[in-house]
Amino acid sequence: MSRLATLEIDGKKYKFPLVQGTENEIAIDIKTLRAVTGGVTTIDPGYKNTGSCESAITFLDGEKGILSYRGYAIEDLAEKADFLEVVFLLIFEELPNQEQLDKFHSDIKAQSLVDEDVRKIIDAFPKSAHPMGVLSSLTSALTAFNPSSVNVDSEDAMYNAIVRILGKFPVLVAWTLRKKQGLPLDYGDNSLGYIENILKMMFHKPNEEYVQNQVMIDALNKLLILHADHEQNCSTSTVRIVGSSHAGLFASISAGISALWGPLHGGANQAVLEMLEAIKEDGGDTKKYMAKAKDKEDPFRLMGFGHRVYKNFDPRAKIIKAAADEVLEDLGVEDPILDIAKGLEQEALNDEYFVSRKLYPNVDFYSGIIYRAMDIPTEMFTVMFALGRLPGWIAQWKEMRLRKEPIGRPRQLYIGETHREFKTIKNR
Repeated sequence: MSRLATLEIDGKKYKFPLVQGTENEIAIDIKTLRAVTGGVTTIDPGYKNTGSCESAITFLDGEKGILSYRGYAIEDLAEKADFLEVVFLLIFEELPNQEQLDKFHSDIKAQSLVDEDVRKIIDAFPKSAHPMGVLSSLTSALTAFNPSSVNVDSEDAMYNAIVRILGKFPVLVAWTLRKKQGLPLDYGDNSLGYIENILKMMFHKPNEEYVQNQVMIDALNKLLILHADHEQNCSTSTVRIVGSSHAGLFASISAGISALWGPLHGGANQAVLEMLEAIKEDGGDTKKYMAKAKDKEDPFRLMGFGHRVYKNFDPRAKIIKAAADEVLEDLGVEDPILDIAKGLEQEALNDEYFVSRKLYPNVDFYSGIIYRAMDIPTEMFTVMFALGRLPGWIAQWKEMRLRKEPIGRPRQLYIGETHREFKTIKNR
């Protein structure tokens, strides 16, 4: 017998079915609410209590600190998997065997060349342009070089669109960095692995040999896996809602990049480093700023601590903390900014105020530390986030299109003026 929820409005009762997910989450199915009540809707600013879709990609339990992709614990994937394996898992639902993985990587490499005319577009940007604006524009511009829409009913067409964006996007990321630093654009090296090629495209200098660092490779592999998907966050919801209009994959991803840009979302790791810079300029007293963070009358906000979803330790932060320690030790970085970061971390982990409120360092805090140590400019941090989140966006877009979800169209509660008589301009 199906379970029902009862809603009473002005003495009249309406029943709605309860839907249960595979992890025993319960949702009230209200898609008939307006029809049966004669126009009543719900209001939920920020959609904190509203499920916009059913999805089989990522499970997140913020209270228990659980994150899994397609049923695989994030801890296992970060420890044992290669990023491309996770990409394949998210998009095609299962971990690949060796033959599938080799073909996938080969097909991605075959699509990695970016049309030479895209260079003209990036040349038109000033060096002062924010890398996220550049990346969003370049991704959208790919539509012009691949004008045919994706036939979502064709497995081949979908696969080709997917490997095309996976091949070209890392090039755009690297070009965005190199434009910022005034370096010649690099087309990569197809003899390298996916992560190794990304690092070489970003850091290779034309007058010297590029030497791979395994610690950096492993750290970036983990970072990209940890950022690969995170359920229905702001940018992912944007990708799905833009795609629901049957906009193409490149256009939908470009919209997701713009959503990710904001400091309350992907820009959080950049905000962490900007905060650390400000603390350094003010003398580097971490205790002073921890006190400011606890003072409700003080507008200062401690960036990189706590999480909107996780009410426990962010499981991604546990993993990446170890990688951050390893990178700092291996590179032997001496940086007062990173010293301040480590000081804030220790203060928070041992301060009753933060521990009792479970305001632990989150993934943005540690990823910023790693990117800083890797000599990636602060403004590029969110671009690196986008590089990791790309497979999640693709998987979510693909799922939404294959499920033939309706176009996204939220309702509103109107609170403006009621009927007003129009007056001609001379009578106003």
